[in-house]
Amino acid sequence: MSDNHTMKAIAQLVPAGSRVLDLGCGDGALLEYLQKERGCSGYGVELDDAKLLACAKRGVNVLQMNLDRGLSIFADDSFDVVLQIDTFQHLRNAETMLKETVRVGRAGIIAFPNFAHWGNRLSVLRGRMPVTRRMPYQWYDTPNIRVGTLKDFEILALKNRLRIRDSFGLIQDKPVRFLPNLRAATAVFHLERG
Repeated sequence: MSDNHTMKAIAQLVPAGSRVLDLGCGDGALLEYLQKERGCSGYGVELDDAKLLACAKRGVNVLQMNLDRGLSIFADDSFDVVLQIDTFQHLRNAETMLKETVRVGRAGIIAFPNFAHWGNRLSVLRGRMPVTRRMPYQWYDTPNIRVGTLKDFEILALKNRLRIRDSFGLIQDKPVRFLPNLRAATAVFHLERG
């Protein structure tokens, strides 16, 4: 996660002192922040070598794993919170990883770019795929395997019998609860097993 405002907004959802697993942790900035500011412990999971090195430089414990292979190395309820921040849209096995997130963690926090944001809708109405700060790639070179909306994810979570503790959109670091599917560039869900 590159946006510092978004990182702080997500961090507020993680209870102080939690044991955290950060899936697709990137350079480890969020986990480092959680350790320093919220007294959390845990691990990041990342595949990219350069990002692993960045995690090590930050002092973040990181495991090199391909998330498309699942989380079978972790027992049920190994963590208090499992994070998937800007990871979900890159996974081939997104539904399986959603179930795995709440299996290995007592709670899951998932955030992803909201494709239903008004700016994206306007771009599509003009006949073009959106290129925004949250989705900065052209349609032909994006690492995103899929796009989704708050409403789409809500339906997926309910289909998988997950309890949505909270859901909202983010505009920078501000939660958006009025028309979040239209107004917010980022979708955030706080989940647990149903």
